[in-house]
Amino acid sequence: MSASKIRIAKDKADFVKALTISKETTGPFQTYADVMVFAAALGAKRKKRSPLGEISKRDPLPIGIEIFISRGYDAVIKLLAIAETKNTQILSPNDENSEEQRIHIFEEYANGGLEILQDELRGTVNYSETLLLLLISEKGKREEIEGEFDLTRFLS
Repeated sequence: MSASKIRIAKDKADFVKALTISKETTGPFQTYADVMVFAAALGAKRKKRSPLGEISKRDPLPIGIEIFISRGYDAVIKLLAIAETKNTQILSPNDENSEEQRIHIFEEYANGGLEILQDELRGTVNYSETLLLLLISEKGKREEIEGEFDLTRFLS
């Protein structure tokens, strides 16, 4: 499992760098892995998978799966794979093809999520503030969909 890597599309590389904290940027995420997991979750939520195309061969380089495991993100990768394939056999530790398939699904959801984020954050100076507004908006959509009558809406 240690030889596996999560790749980033070349056309999203600069955007991923801009979303992380560094000497040059004040992005909302600490690591590239954090960005990729957030983007994959957003891509899955909005049902957007996008092929990677050309892979970034410079910073950010492909991220070792062990980084995701150490941060507890391997669960997200596995859950996305199960949700996409509707097959728990994709979790098989003995099948190398299953791991490749899980990573492929994750990469495409992350790439789709990055496309959504690029659209949502276009022209934004403060990514953190706009991401917060995006999260609040997504939460509001979920509450509307659940359809439960909530009296707290009238308490202001």
